[in-house]
Amino acid sequence: VQLQASGGGLVQAGGSLRLSCAASGGTASRFVVGWFRQAPGKEREFVGAWRQNGGYTYYADSVKGRFTISRDNAKNTVYLQMNSLKPEDTATYYCAADNSLILSSIRDPQQYDYWGQGTQITVSS
Repeated sequence: VQLQASGGGLVQAGGSLRLSCAASGGTASRFVVGWFRQAPGKEREFVGAWRQNGGYTYYADSVKGRFTISRDNAKNTVYLQMNSLKPEDTATYYCAADNSLILSSIRDPQQYDYWGQGTQITVSS
């Protein structure tokens, strides 16, 4: 599985950004693409995930209702649409993937085998 993340940048609070993660090679029924973020001095935390089996999406409580994950099958790309951004959303964002995650492992970054490069999101107040 190869991942290529893009997007990110600087935005004012309340603004929107969209991240893209082009994920090639993932076709297993338990293929999952996850989004994580890491702020300086903090642990990497789960943001959301998309699951191949059924196309379900999952979100951290901190972003639920503001962030939306979608998938373009033709482009093998998973998107993270981020609305109503807050300064506390500032972090380096990563997409990750795995071919055999079970549902209970989706929020654990250590369970993902493949990672894209990080992209910085800075939200100014």
